[in-house]
Amino acid sequence: MPEEIEVPTEHLHESMEEKAHEASDRWISRVALSAALLSVLAAITAMLAGDHVNEAMIDQLQASDQWAFYQSKGIKAAVLDSKMEMLGAQGKTLDPKDEEKLTEYKNDQQGIKDTADEKEKSSSEHLRKHNKMARGVTAFQIAIALSAISVLTKRKVLWFGGLALGAVGVGFLVAGLVV
Repeated sequence: MPEEIEVPTEHLHESMEEKAHEASDRWISRVALSAALLSVLAAITAMLAGDHVNEAMIDQLQASDQWAFYQSKGIKAAVLDSKMEMLGAQGKTLDPKDEEKLTEYKNDQQGIKDTADEKEKSSSEHLRKHNKMARGVTAFQIAIALSAISVLTKRKVLWFGGLALGAVGVGFLVAGLVV
């Protein structure tokens, strides 16, 4: 009876397991690296989003201050106009300085209105940028979570989904910077 040829399957099996483990380690390292990069992008985007919401609030407060100043000039103008009407109705001579002051109040109001409108516009622009970046932060956070889940479940498709969402986050970041 011929001897059976012994195939070193045990060595082959160990070698295959080793290669599979190395491939898994490389994949996990890639997922970890991508998650770390996504985390950095999320942190930067969150910081910029916070900055824009703060700037929007400051601009809105300054616009409110300007509108209050506008109203005070309007009240001063109305009081002065009433004074001039009363003096005119009594047949008294009007002080030319009152006419100049009334014109000054009305001119001041226009400049104040322009400043308030500019501050409101700036506030709206900062808020738009904040909203875009806040969406980017959300996309990055979901991408990071998908990456972690992909490692736990050993499903690469989830990691690819996370990378795709990371790209969406980058899109929102860029849109927030450009718009």
